[in-house]
Amino acid sequence: MAVELCLLLLLFCGSTISEVQPIYKPPPGTLDFGFVPTKMYDTGAYHEPGPIGILFKIVHAFLYLVQPNSFPQDLIRKLAQQKFGNTQGDYQKVIYYEIGFIVSAALGVLFILLMPLVGLCFSMCRCCDNCGGEMHQRQKKNADCQRSCFATFLFVASLIISVGVLCAYAANQHLTNQVRGAKKLVNSNFKDLKIFLNDTPVQIDYLVSQYNTTKDKALSDLNNVGPLLGIRVQEQLGKEVRPALDAALTMAGAIRETKEALENVSVSVEVLQEGTERLHANLSDVKMHLNNTLSDAACSAAQAASTCDIIRNSLNQLNINANFSGLPGVSSQLAKINDVLKTDLSSLVQKGYAAFNDTPDLVVNQTRNILSDIKNVLESIGSNISTFTKALPVQEVLADLTVHLTQSEAYVQNYFPLVEQYDFYRWLGCLILCCMVVLILVFYYLGLLCGTCGYDKHASPTTRGCISNTGGNFLMAGVGFSFLFSWILMIVVVLTFITGGNVQKLICEPFEDKTLFKVLDTPYLLNQHWRNYLSGILFKNPNINLTFEKVYSDCKENKGIYTSLHLEHLFNINEFLNISMYTEDVALKIEHIQINLSKIILLDEMGKENLLNFSSSGIEGLNFAAYLTEINKSVTKVDLLSFANDLEARADQLPKGALENALKGHANNIRMIHNQQVVPLEQAMSTLNQSIRLLKRTSSELIVKVKNVISAVNAAQLLINNNASLVIVQETKKYMDTIVGYFEQYVEWVKESIAMEVAACKPIANVIDTAVDIFLCSYITDSVNTFWFGLGGSSIFLIPAIIFAVKLSKYYRRMDTEDVYDDTENGNNGYHKDNFYGVHSAVFTSSVEQW
Repeated sequence: MAVELCLLLLLFCGSTISEVQPIYKPPPGTLDFGFVPTKMYDTGAYHEPGPIGILFKIVHAFLYLVQPNSFPQDLIRKLAQQKFGNTQGDYQKVIYYEIGFIVSAALGVLFILLMPLVGLCFSMCRCCDNCGGEMHQRQKKNADCQRSCFATFLFVASLIISVGVLCAYAANQHLTNQVRGAKKLVNSNFKDLKIFLNDTPVQIDYLVSQYNTTKDKALSDLNNVGPLLGIRVQEQLGKEVRPALDAALTMAGAIRETKEALENVSVSVEVLQEGTERLHANLSDVKMHLNNTLSDAACSAAQAASTCDIIRNSLNQLNINANFSGLPGVSSQLAKINDVLKTDLSSLVQKGYAAFNDTPDLVVNQTRNILSDIKNVLESIGSNISTFTKALPVQEVLADLTVHLTQSEAYVQNYFPLVEQYDFYRWLGCLILCCMVVLILVFYYLGLLCGTCGYDKHASPTTRGCISNTGGNFLMAGVGFSFLFSWILMIVVVLTFITGGNVQKLICEPFEDKTLFKVLDTPYLLNQHWRNYLSGILFKNPNINLTFEKVYSDCKENKGIYTSLHLEHLFNINEFLNISMYTEDVALKIEHIQINLSKIILLDEMGKENLLNFSSSGIEGLNFAAYLTEINKSVTKVDLLSFANDLEARADQLPKGALENALKGHANNIRMIHNQQVVPLEQAMSTLNQSIRLLKRTSSELIVKVKNVISAVNAAQLLINNNASLVIVQETKKYMDTIVGYFEQYVEWVKESIAMEVAACKPIANVIDTAVDIFLCSYITDSVNTFWFGLGGSSIFLIPAIIFAVKLSKYYRRMDTEDVYDDTENGNNGYHKDNFYGVHSAVFTSSVEQW
């Protein structure tokens, strides 16, 4: 129950708002709640066995060959429900599932029974000089080949036995090493569990404290209701108001530009009229003086006559081209524009701008009371959260759990030396078993070494050397110890094979693929009245869909225990703290905000009348065609500079003298007239051209333009006076959604934190993985299975080793008697007659005596 109470604490913030319905789905802004304080767990529930892992995989493959059947879920369920054996088929299914283990174990039992019996019979048989016990060797032609083959086969068998015993020793040592290093892993799991308990209240406090972030942001927005709500209203209304005011302001600028243009036209026309009259007079004087000069007797000369005639004919070009004296005046239009400008339309429009820009201040002044109530609601929410947090017995429950955890850790630490001690006994026993095999191997290797090194193919079986004879004795000693130890070894192999193999198949493999959890999650399995056992234990409600597999998977992914165990079914904190009620209250108060913008006047009647006066100023009645016609003309009919340059060039064609100098003087005079009179006139014409074209553009549909401006201003004013309430309601709704959205962000953040970060239950999954996957399967089962695999292989290969050792020893040991025969034509086949060398032969002598 203490564990359950601890888990309840995680509901604090998550369930407070689990039932809040979102009012405004897309949050207007993102709040930064920071990171939930979380410490990293030290335990890595994964075991890498190292190089010996290859042996583990080989053993797994062998077990698959022995027992390839899938996990018997139905049989396990029946066994757990105590329904096993109700039908005859259950035993058949067990036999079918265990057939590989049964056959292998039967062969092992047969080995255990036959090996000592065969050894006993073999020893008695040899004592009767049978079964190779007779110290006499029959001579065969292929004796050397047989000896080599027996030695090779024995050596190969010994190597295989050596590999097996090395595997067994490696597995034995690996298990011991892991047991010795398990203390660190156990301590790491306890440390993670302490972190789990100690961090949970800190994380809960952090979640609660972050309500202040939400509250501060909401208060900040409430304090800035003018810039936020007021500007939003202003922006929506400004979509029509600002273009209308901008058009009015543009029209005020057009009035000023029109006045300037009219003044420029009036001045320019006056300048052009005076300038053209003066220019006409000066050009007439120039023509008169040129005629006088060309009337000189020098022009009568043959060389100058043609040139003078050309100059005389060109004098008609020295005349003005544009006539500005007939252009109409603009004084009446200018007078009307000056009357219009007596009213400062720009100032009136700026007043409209200023009144409209005061919208945020109007919102602030008209929402003071409501915002004060909303702030009080926010403060009450925070105080309720703090009060409820203090009412929860967090520290008491966690203190109890910490005491239990400390006691468990002390219990494990106290018994860990005992575990190491028993493991030492186990290690020593397994080492003795390995040493039994090693002792047999020592005899076999020494026998092979001495027999091979001391063998003399020229020596007869009765004359073999001491070393060779010792090798044969070693081989027979190995055979004797093989019969003594092999059945003992096989007993250990069979017991560990049945135990370790079934643990691997029934626990480790189902645990790895989560089949074991599926069996545990079978409805009514562990309790015939409960559909879901885990929810029945935790919540006393077996109908809640809470499974071992889901809890383990969630904890494996380091999700919060609140999500993993569905603790919302255990305690509903909404009964004590319902934030949705407060958010609804906040929303209602915000909806009651009423803002009156009728005091905003965009443009008064004086301004509108001013615009109408401008439209009736008469500028559209100006004769723009007459002005443009004269403006497009040049000042003179001929370019005076070109005329002067041409005149000077023709003067150069005349003989040197007074005529040439006089003509050049006239050319300089023409240039001076151009610079002093024509250039200013051209500038005045340019100014007149710009002003006339500006007036023409301004006057184009002027009445329509003014009416459009006035209509836009009236429409914007109507929007403010009559339809602003709709805009205000819409923007108030958005503003309310913004404030409520902060709470919803807090809600979602708390729910996500509760689900993924607060009280992350990875240590629970690590404890399960450590106990089952690492300790039971990786440390113990894999090591035990590898041990019996190596030891069993060595025991099995003792059988061929015994056969080859018995056969081979006959070729190494010194015989008491031997076959004697005459030398053949090609030699004596390696042996000699004993009597030829004076050696007494018992067989031969006894035969002669009988004769």
